[in-house]
Amino acid sequence: MGLREEAGAWLEEALSGEFAHVRGLGGPGREHEGHELRQAWERHLGKAGWTCLGWPERYGGRAASLEDQVAFYEEYARADAPARVGHIGEGLIGPTILEFGTDEQKDRFLPPIQRGDELWCQGYSEPEAGSDLANVQTKAHLEGGEWVVTGQKVWTSLAHVADWCFVLCRTEPGSQRHKGLSYLLVPMDRPGVDVRPIVQLTGTSEFNEVFFDGARTAAGNILGAPGDGWRVAMATLGYERGASTLGQQIGFRRELARVVETAGRTGAIDDPVLRDRLVQSWLELEIMRLNALRMLRQPSPGPEVSIAKLYWSEWHRRLGELAQAVQGKAGLVAEPTQDGRPDESGQGEFNELQRLYLFSRADTIYAGSSEIQRNIIAERTLGLPR
Repeated sequence: MGLREEAGAWLEEALSGEFAHVRGLGGPGREHEGHELRQAWERHLGKAGWTCLGWPERYGGRAASLEDQVAFYEEYARADAPARVGHIGEGLIGPTILEFGTDEQKDRFLPPIQRGDELWCQGYSEPEAGSDLANVQTKAHLEGGEWVVTGQKVWTSLAHVADWCFVLCRTEPGSQRHKGLSYLLVPMDRPGVDVRPIVQLTGTSEFNEVFFDGARTAAGNILGAPGDGWRVAMATLGYERGASTLGQQIGFRRELARVVETAGRTGAIDDPVLRDRLVQSWLELEIMRLNALRMLRQPSPGPEVSIAKLYWSEWHRRLGELAQAVQGKAGLVAEPTQDGRPDESGQGEFNELQRLYLFSRADTIYAGSSEIQRNIIAERTLGLPR
């Protein structure tokens, strides 16, 4: 039995028993759904060896081939399994630790990610350093064998449930732009760490503000050398915009399937223009998959991974618009709450496709805006002048 068949059989059994009720939970704009259940599922996946498939066996992986990893992602999507709560650990910080971490760091941080025991968030963006990440102002200095971190991060996905945060901060006083930055690993349960959820258009709070007020982490919790943080951070962004999008596409395929199902139910699929948009969306998702595979075959991520970020974010925003279109006029009205009265915002409850539309408006802004991605592609990949 190949890995695809093994994964399909295991997922079917696992999602028909104890975890039957987690099918389809979570995803963009829906990260609030069943978090504790989904973390229990993450641990179940880890115990059975279905997380971090490409990692070395020493750290709990299977050293699986690219083809086998893709097969698992596809079977996972086909099974309508829940959105992963450990994707930032597995897809971003895990590969970064494998590339830059010491043996001690790998032994400390990788196994808990693989088991689903520790969740991570990304401390990059700040109020004055979003797409212009080199403008980071959060500072850290060594004191008594620890890094002391002070500053503010914003739009920090899932910080309210994370155990650790990888933080890009300035550790050389007076340094500017890309120089003098370091990449620290900071526990979220320490004094001096304050997480404040940001209520979004969807009414949910996947994003957060994180304030560090003298928060401490051990001196050894730094990836790379002090001052080398920009290089490490760019490697993480490469993983975020390249390989990890295969896992992200699990949710995309599920969302597209529900848009198509809704179009059939409402009769919108009979409109030739909408039908053409649905077909185009499916074709573009296939292109997205093939592009992610091409990126995975590169020895290390480069600036061309910006193509992936630009492509999926623009595609997902169009999918949100299509989700509204197939609902017709009903898509403009929130559904009544369970007691039939408006919620605290004066609105009803958004359905799944309405949430998709509202959340996807942010896709072309966070993790590097489309404008920034186009500049990177033009200057660093195509060699065009600034």
